Amino acid sequence: MQQEVVLAMLAKEPTHGYQLRTRLRDALGPLGDAMNAGHVYVTLTRLEKAGLIAVERSADGTERSDRKVYTLTPDGQQRVAEWIAEVSWPKPDLAEFHLKLIAAAAAGLADPLTIVDTQRRELLRRLRDAQRTAMAEPDHSDAALLLEGIVLRLQADLRWLEACEKNWTHRRSGS
Repeated sequence: MQQEVVLAMLAKEPTHGYQLRTRLRDALGPLGDAMNAGHVYVTLTRLEKAGLIAVERSADGTERSDRKVYTLTPDGQQRVAEWIAEVSWPKPDLAEFHLKLIAAAAAGLADPLTIVDTQRRELLRRLRDAQRTAMAEPDHSDAALLLEGIVLRLQADLRWLEACEKNWTHRRSGS
């Protein structure tokens, strides 16, 4: 699990590890069922050592006062802001991008529609470049086949971004 995803899920409010796992599982739906709970805690430990989160003991008055509460440090908040603003398609997988949208909306870090639009502009730029390069290649060359695959992948990713936009527009309108 990418550290930035965990940081972003903590951006909304300080959270127990169990609550964090639940948020991730809820955000990923059936894909979250395969998530290794231990990996979340390993990631939290690494983030604490890196100074990106702080850990406190729970003061919620429950019998489990030994539970840890994780909160972002200023460095962690900066890392989340950089990650939200990053345009790195197709590096992130779809689940990571989906979590970026959910975390940005939940914590008020950025408008998910703005993130989708930024990604769309980058994909369109890459699609134009790939199409130009493909047109310059001889038919049936190895490079032409690879470029066709790149163009098809970018087109599919653009269609998925359209679906993301519709979903977040629907959420915003509340209908």
